[in-house]
Parts: sequence; C-alpha cells; structure tokens
Amino acid sequence: MILEGKILGNRYEIIEKVGNGGMATVYRAEDKVLKRNVAVKVLKDEFTTDEEFIKRFEIEAQSAARLTHPNIVSIYDVGSEDNLYYIVMELIRGKTLKEIIVEERGPLPWKWSVNVAIQIASALEMAHKNNIIHRDIKPHNIIITEDGIAKVTDFGIAKAVSNSTITAFGTTIGSVHYFSPEHARGGFTDAKSDLYSLGVVMYEMVTGRVPFDADTPVSVALKHMQEEPEEPIELNPNLPSAVNRIIMKALKKDTTLRYQSATDMLADLRQALKNPNGDFVDDRDYDATAKTQKINTDLYGNVAEEDNKKRGKKDNKFVAFIKRHKVLSTFIGLILLFAISLGGTLAFLNITNPEEVKLPDVVGMSKEEAQKTVEDLKLVFEVSSEEYNKDVPEGYVISQDPTYIEDYNVKEGSTVKVVISKGQEKTTVPKVVGMTREEAVDALEEANLKAEIVEETSRTVEEGYVISQEVEADSEAYAGDTIKIHVSTGTGIKQVTVQNVVGQTEANARTTLEGQGLKVNVNYVEATSNDGKVTAQSVAGGTTVDEGTTVTLTVNKVAATKNVSVIINLKQITGGYTEDEEDENVSRTVNISVNGETRTGINKNETAYSAISLSGKEGESLSITVTITDPNTGSQIYRSTQTVTLGSQDSVTFN
Repeated sequence: MILEGKILGNRYEIIEKVGNGGMATVYRAEDKVLKRNVAVKVLKDEFTTDEEFIKRFEIEAQSAARLTHPNIVSIYDVGSEDNLYYIVMELIRGKTLKEIIVEERGPLPWKWSVNVAIQIASALEMAHKNNIIHRDIKPHNIIITEDGIAKVTDFGIAKAVSNSTITAFGTTIGSVHYFSPEHARGGFTDAKSDLYSLGVVMYEMVTGRVPFDADTPVSVALKHMQEEPEEPIELNPNLPSAVNRIIMKALKKDTTLRYQSATDMLADLRQALKNPNGDFVDDRDYDATAKTQKINTDLYGNVAEEDNKKRGKKDNKFVAFIKRHKVLSTFIGLILLFAISLGGTLAFLNITNPEEVKLPDVVGMSKEEAQKTVEDLKLVFEVSSEEYNKDVPEGYVISQDPTYIEDYNVKEGSTVKVVISKGQEKTTVPKVVGMTREEAVDALEEANLKAEIVEETSRTVEEGYVISQEVEADSEAYAGDTIKIHVSTGTGIKQVTVQNVVGQTEANARTTLEGQGLKVNVNYVEATSNDGKVTAQSVAGGTTVDEGTTVTLTVNKVAATKNVSVIINLKQITGGYTEDEEDENVSRTVNISVNGETRTGINKNETAYSAISLSGKEGESLSITVTITDPNTGSQIYRSTQTVTLGSQDSVTFN
C-alpha cells in the first residue's frame, strides 16, 4: 500500500518512507497540529490479523509512551485507521549502531563504546524502574544521532510479540545473537536479561563481532546456553581490563552472578572511564554447589557441558546422545525454535504451549491472600520488595507487575511480582525555623519528609531564611508527609540609598529625593544668608531606607528688605508761617518714633519735610508716630500715629 500523502488520525501526513524493519515500515511524517516532523512506524499486514496481538501491542506501546528519557526515543501517540496500526514517535536523524559497526569493519574505540553503553544502560535503568523490560536490545534498535547521542527504540514491542500466538513466516522478531540464555530457552526474562543483551552489544562494539555465531539460529541459541564466550580482550588486546571484566560479568549465564540492575552496571561503566584498568568489578564466581537451581542447563534442561567440566562430571546420556547425533539434534532444535516464534513463551523443555489464565488483581489483598490467589492459577508469586506506605496497611499488596488489566491473559507459570506494604513509617519533624531554605529542605528530607515552600515578605527575617513551619518541631509525622515551611523573601519593599542633598537648592533637593521614591518635608528657618539652600536633612546621605520614607529638609529663609518713605507736610499741619517768622527763621521741632522708639528729632522751618526713609523686613509692621513741638512755648502742637506694613505700601503721609 502506498501511504505517501495519506493523513493518519486527521493529524499525521505521511511524507516519505525512511526505513523498513522486520515488523514495521517507518515513515517521515508531519504533525499538522504541532507543526513538527515525526516518525510513524506502521505495522506490516501480517501483524494486523491477530486481535490478541493488536491488543497486547497497544497496551505495551502505551506503557512505553510513559518513558521520558534523553536516551529513549519518545513515543507520542498510538493509533489505528483502516486496518493500519501505527506508532508516532520522535524523529531521529542518525544511524543505527549496527550500521556503524558494519561500516567500521572492526573494533570501535573502547571509550566511545563505553560512553554509548552508559547511555543505553541509563535508558534501561529508567525503563526497569517503571517495570518495563525491553527484551530486544540489539544494535539495530539503538540509533546514534548526528550529535553522538544514543537513543534506544522499540521498548515493549518485543513483549507484545513474544506474548502473542502470531506467526510471521520468514521474519525473526529480535535476533538470537543477542538473546540471553533464559530468553533462548524460552524461560522467564527480566531486567537482567536486558543487561546480558547489552553485554553482547558491548562485546560486538569492542571486537567487531558477536560472542556466539553459527550456521543456524538454533546452534547460536545453544551456544548462549552452553558455551563460554572468548574474552573480548583476547580479540582486542588494546581493550582495558576493567571493560573486559564488565562485559564478561554482563554475559554470565547464571543470573545471580550477572549485574543485578542497570544502576549497578552504570556505576562500573562510569568507573571504567576514570580507571580503565582498575580492580573494581566484582566478577567472582561464588560457591556453585550452593546454587543447584542456578546451574546452566542446555536446550533440554540438562546441566550444561561447561558446568559439567567445572564440576568434573561426565556428560549425562541425553547430552551424549546429542553430541553423537548432531544433525538430528539440530533438526529437533529447529523445530523447537519454530515453536518459539509461534508462542514466544514456549520453553525449550516443552513443545506445547502452557494454558492461558486471566491475570488476577491482587492489589489491596493481604500477602497470604494474594499468594494463594496467584498460585491457585498456576502462576508464580514473587515479592519484589517491601516499602513503607501510609495508605496501605502492613502486609498488604501495594502494586503488582504485570499491572492488572481487565481480560488480560498470561501463561501458566508466569511470575506475578508484588510490592508489599511495611505499613506507616513514623518520623520526627525537625525544627527548621531560622535555617536557610536549602538547609531546611535537607533536614526534612533526612527525616523522610517532603518540604512545601511558601514564600512571604518579612520585616524581621532576612531573605532566604525560614520564618515558620506549619507542623511543630519534635512532633510525630508519617514518612512521606509534606511539611509546609514559610520562607522570607525580604521586606518586599524596594530599598533606597538616600542621596546627600545638603547645599542644594530646595527645588533641586526635592527633585532628587522624590525621584528616588522618597517623600519630602521642608522646615524653613530664618537666616541672613544662603536663602533657599538646604542646610540639613533628617536622613543622612548614604543611608538605606524603605521606598516611601519621608526625609525632612531644613531650608534657610532670608526675608527681603523693604523701604517706606515718611512724608510730613509741616505747612499744612501748622497753618504756615508769618512773614516775620520766616524772616526770623522760626523753626519747629519734629519728632518721629517707630514702634515706640525715637528715630529722629529735627528742627525745621521748611514748609514740608520728606527726607526720611525707613527700612525693614518684608511683611514687618511699623507703628510711626509724628509729634511737632513749638520751640518757644514747648507745647505740642501736633501728634499723629499711622501703622504701615513693609512691602504692602511704600510711603506714608502726615498732613
């Protein structure tokens, strides 16, 4: 079917085909909603005829879509349309690790290989913590971007295929070259199976070839179960000893001797970059006689030849038969491998499929009840861990793997892993008031508590310090509880450094301070100089204060000088002089007092006197009294008083 130009889900326009795999064709498409390029993986027709497979495929794809990690190809959407089943995922520009290995035609640089392995292990760590096992780790499923970043793809798809009864003639899902021994024999696979496959990938990167190869898939599977690989350092003498030991530990057939988690393997890989020939890899073989259930078995469940040799045992009759009839053995093995492709979970020990049973929902049951429920269905009950949980009583099931889905079937003999509650763990709330924000969070986390930060202003507590806590110190709480703590963000008011304005004019000083967000008050003082200049300020320059603070300025005020003329009309006041009096130079005594103080006394015979001018401050009131005395008799012939305000009038006349 030609899909170019077709729009899936009213959203994804297929642009071009970019790849073709065993179970799907990959197209570049445009997401019309988010306006970005995406990869659309469309299942091939032979995988869309089995309803059970489709159901499992959608469940696993949706589960894998929860994974968010820089080394995992993100799944954006899962859908179906017109019998087309597709996954929408992140579009990666780059090459598969397999293409790089093939192009190199030999060992890749060990440091580069370890860096790639670290990224793959980091992706597996995230997946395993979310109870997702890849089951098909191989170079074909690892894309190296143009920036050198490793991206793992196809999470969960291998499980959907292996749990289905679908038959894909001529197509092999996964590759037997990367199978773990337990996967090859059709046994239970878990996180340690992914780490074995990562060991094979590392082996191939540093040597240029896989650890086991043969003419038929069955022969390769047998080698995984029975033979020890040649150490990679023998094929590549430049390989550091620590890297060699990491690979060999990952390839242990006994899962108890293999890396127990991706986290453990990551730690050794990172250490290898720092100390490539260090003696830090714990690859000791513990007492094999104490692990009778972990001895390597062959295709038929018999003790592997390599283990027999280690224990000084002879081949049992069945193994001897296989060795004498290699052609017949290979034929039988091919039949069994074909059985795996049909059922996916068929053990090499059995040719018929186990019965399927409905997966029980045991969450919330007591451990004993859950175990009985699981084992009554001929399933294996396993406690994967115990955790404190305040919502689930002690001894009851918190979660299960596989997660319960209605009408979801599993094979008899499958393992149901559960997490059991240890009940409500109590702890003591520490006192965090007065601590810094970071110190308080650390103290709460050390007490198995979570911190919720509430920020607020405070005039008394410095920014970044705890003001209060909502649960009293030394009180009891349940582990995992959230404790609210209030942290100061400071006063919340902008701080201002006051400018020095002494010596400035009132206008300039006011403009400067108000421009800083300060309020200005002015106090005037009388002065004889520096009129209008600031002589003092209530908050000294350089002081830091809250925005809006009032600063009082002291400003000099020099009053203006005003003059008033005193005009005295003597002739009109005295009635004039006689001719004789004028000849005789008759005079009159004129006295002027201001505010009760005599200012002048003058004898005059002129008809008018206006030569006196009084001065004072603007606004000042003067009481002026004029008296005239007859010099001959000494009697007062005139007296008059007038009040003037300087600045409002400039002369006063006495008539």
